[in-house]
Amino acid sequence: MSTAIWVVIAIIIVAVLAAAGYAAWTRSRSAQLRRRFGPEYDRAVESAGGRSAAERELRSREQRHEELELHDLDPRRREQYREQWVRVQERFVDTPEAAVEQADGLVTVVMGERGYPTHGFEDKVAHLSVEHGRTMDHYRSAHTLSGKAASREASTEDLRQAMVHYRSLFEELLAPHVGEAAAEPGEEPAAKPAEETPRS
Repeated sequence: MSTAIWVVIAIIIVAVLAAAGYAAWTRSRSAQLRRRFGPEYDRAVESAGGRSAAERELRSREQRHEELELHDLDPRRREQYREQWVRVQERFVDTPEAAVEQADGLVTVVMGERGYPTHGFEDKVAHLSVEHGRTMDHYRSAHTLSGKAASREASTEDLRQAMVHYRSLFEELLAPHVGEAAAEPGEEPAAKPAEETPRS
């Protein structure tokens, strides 16, 4: 064969290898995003109308997330917030609508102390979803039910479910990151989760 033919063959082989490498990288990146965002990945694909647009949005969330100065809560602060949650649950029996509103407020306060933005529901979801993607369905459901509660359209069961949904995100926000160092001598361990929301 002539040199020109060998050059063409080499170019074709390089192009095929490059395409295969790019396809493998794309699949790996998609798998990483799916693992990280959980159900939020599928929601983003449906909302964006396709995988490519959804993944651009999710990567944008990751970039914005990296700009945040997030930190875990001090063990004593975790205990204080858990105690506040117990008091909110106790109010549910007599004033369920007010308890749901207070649960939403407490979750937002914990977000802020962790370093997350606290304005605009969709903005909060976008930032939270990077580390708490598997809990965003709970947060969205709680937000929807909270809106029904504010307009006096929620049943007692709706309100109870809202509390359960809020608690899922609340517990995740309080939990230390995996691999956090053990508590220093003299520090109090985090309290156990409070009991389920009582039925009225």
